[in-house]
Amino acid sequence: MQETCERITSEANAKIKLAARLQQRKQRAKMGLFVAEGVRLAEMAAASNWQISFALVSEHAVQQPRVRKILAQLKEKQVSVGCVSEALYAKASGTEHPQGLLLVLVRKTLTLDALGREAGARPCYVVLDGVQDPGNLGTILRTADAAGMSGVILLKGCTDAFSPKVVRAAMGSLFYLPLAAEVSREDFFRFAGVERLRLYATALDAAAEPHFAADYTGATGIVFGNEGNGVSRELLDESKKIYIPMFGRAESLNVAVSSAVVLYEVVRQRHIH
Repeated sequence: MQETCERITSEANAKIKLAARLQQRKQRAKMGLFVAEGVRLAEMAAASNWQISFALVSEHAVQQPRVRKILAQLKEKQVSVGCVSEALYAKASGTEHPQGLLLVLVRKTLTLDALGREAGARPCYVVLDGVQDPGNLGTILRTADAAGMSGVILLKGCTDAFSPKVVRAAMGSLFYLPLAAEVSREDFFRFAGVERLRLYATALDAAAEPHFAADYTGATGIVFGNEGNGVSRELLDESKKIYIPMFGRAESLNVAVSSAVVLYEVVRQRHIH
């Protein structure tokens, strides 16, 4: 498998330096790239149609059959692979216990209009308003993918969907889930009007109805808000409010957990009869 790799021996190499810089949000935005690290993520990325810029693999990892299979797929895609020592790989890696394989990929998001064109006749979108925790965002992306959502819309103020922590938490769903990011509220409301979306927002509000009493069978957008402050007033004013009933002493649920509860009610209504 060595013949498929470019041997890299210097930490001054441009690929090593670039992979390290992509740990920073401003560099990801500037370069239009991001990192997916780990064997499982690399498998899912290699199997997708996502554009891969290059890969780095450590001398130890390149000996593993599972990694060699991924490298063969990358070769078929004509992706450049750099083989490096464990010490040099650590310079590029953003993980504490690296698995020895990372891919640098091209960021890809859709405009709202493109998102609408890709959706079916009864789309259901997850709309995130100020979600800040990367683990929460990644988990929501994974849940939205599992539940068959039409796409995820990140309003301005959300954390970066291409941060390493989000990419890891999404467990490959990022490569298969339509995504619109940095969307202004004005553009979103225009889109919701054109698509005739029925908007729901999670809220601890006396006027809210239980999440299972809402009708998600038509064109729908479901808004989940910031971990501390919830959904913004501007979004609440344009949405029907829903809440998840709780019978213990907890005051609220984590936003990623809330998304799973609500989205699987969507699944029940749409797919289970």
